[in-house]
Amino acid sequence: MPNTYTQLYIQIVFAVKGRENLVSKNNREELHKYITGIVKNRGQKMISVFCMPDHTHLLVGIKPSISISDLVRDIKAGASNFVNEQKWVKGKFNWQEGFGAFSYSRSQVDTVAQYILNQEEHHKKNTFKEEYIDFLEKFEIDYDEKYLFEWIAL
Repeated sequence: MPNTYTQLYIQIVFAVKGRENLVSKNNREELHKYITGIVKNRGQKMISVFCMPDHTHLLVGIKPSISISDLVRDIKAGASNFVNEQKWVKGKFNWQEGFGAFSYSRSQVDTVAQYILNQEEHHKKNTFKEEYIDFLEKFEIDYDEKYLFEWIAL
């Protein structure tokens, strides 16, 4: 798209189906690389990625040539297929339906990227549910809790 100039930074968050702890530390780095490859192959820029056992955060520099929904669909489908082909889990691995997408300015990119990379430390203090609802409230997004991710009882 000649003469189209954008600066769009989106944090994407999605969960493992059933919020099960299926992404192991042993496989995390390989999954990060695979997801990064999907993002790059779709012509987008991966800035930061971190997979917790039950959810994933990405910060992507996105071009207007793709919708966020299409990108997330491709990431989730490709990563699910990859995990299943690797046989990292018993049974079938899937991501839950839906995702969160939150936009940031250029001045916030480094802070958000660090936040994503520090997920393990962050989740020593807050659950994923608390974190996700905090995002929705911080960004003033109306939501109905019955349509949020399936939350496991701890």
